[in-house]
Amino acid sequence: MADANPSHAPAGATGVLVLASGDVIWGRGFGAQGQAVGEVCFNTAMTGYQEVLTDPSYAGQIITFTFPHIGNVGTNAEDIEANDPHALGIIVREDVTEPSNFRSAERLDDWMKRHARIGLSGIDTRALTRRIREGGAPNAVIAHAPDGTFDIPMLLQMAREWPGLEGMDLARTVSCETHYGWQGGMWRLGAGYDDSASPLPLAGGGSERPHVVAIDYGSKRNIFRNLVAAGARVTVLPATASFDEVMALEPDGFFLSNGPGDPAATGEYAVPVIRKMLETGKPLFGICLGHQLLGLAVGAQTTKMFQGHRGANHPVKRLEDGAVEITSMNHGFAVERDSLPANARETHVSLFDGSNAGIELTDKPAFSVQYHPEASPGPQDSFYLFERFVGMMW
Repeated sequence: MADANPSHAPAGATGVLVLASGDVIWGRGFGAQGQAVGEVCFNTAMTGYQEVLTDPSYAGQIITFTFPHIGNVGTNAEDIEANDPHALGIIVREDVTEPSNFRSAERLDDWMKRHARIGLSGIDTRALTRRIREGGAPNAVIAHAPDGTFDIPMLLQMAREWPGLEGMDLARTVSCETHYGWQGGMWRLGAGYDDSASPLPLAGGGSERPHVVAIDYGSKRNIFRNLVAAGARVTVLPATASFDEVMALEPDGFFLSNGPGDPAATGEYAVPVIRKMLETGKPLFGICLGHQLLGLAVGAQTTKMFQGHRGANHPVKRLEDGAVEITSMNHGFAVERDSLPANARETHVSLFDGSNAGIELTDKPAFSVQYHPEASPGPQDSFYLFERFVGMMW
């Protein structure tokens, strides 16, 4: 996997991953040319690579896919969670093949080139994943040059000088710039997205949908689609929105989105706003980074995880009744359960490592989960959380 003499690229190598440790991993580049520095993680999902690449929570990260056949169904304009990819690049085992899917509109490598994202194939992804599991997520540079010429010492310096995700506020960089009203419900084969209304009847027979004001720390679109499907009207605000800006929209409830970076850094400006939201007594729901920020707002602590959780097959135990939900996850930070205050009750735990996966407040109508109930990609075991949240606003 690593080259003992990194000054010379092996024959046919047009891409390289240079780890801050000094190890050099050669492969075949695809997508855009150039280089990018970030944290290397791995994702175990077998489907949905386009949704993964466009998830804003992956800002600052290079994704190693453990599933070998990435790119085999191409890309399209529907399977996206944001307008552009946010992952810096991807590492895969097999070369990207011609797509074989009736929905494909563009090859993955062409799509990545158009969006200035770098790919690296021909990598022993099992060995790289094992390395991350044993040594933690490393900082690295991914690079692609068709002529196979790389300045390895310069790339190594880039990897070593990159400060890492801890202490980094990335929510500002991926959030929307101004508020907007979300339109559109869930996707159906042959019909696309439902842009008209929720497919579910409104609770209580009312005609007015409860108004959810969502704070965009790096949100996935399918979250808003699920809120609409559950019966809500959604307005989205930037991560840095003030409490007065939130309340000017007359919300019935608050939603805290997922997003990238260190929650403690984002919390510098987000936590004071969230605390004021809680004081209103209106329902509040958080996902992923939103979960971590709610934890910080009530006095808990968050820490950087050794390797993080990223995939579409993570089992989570619901403590209320012992049920197990198979979930989609993407996070590198976690709420420390031992730091939870008396008014925050743990509701879910990861069955992979026992880390916290959900909380609810005992004195406020607020709850959050560390995983992604909206899926995209992933299982749909946890869609009920959106209906629970919307039901709290009637």
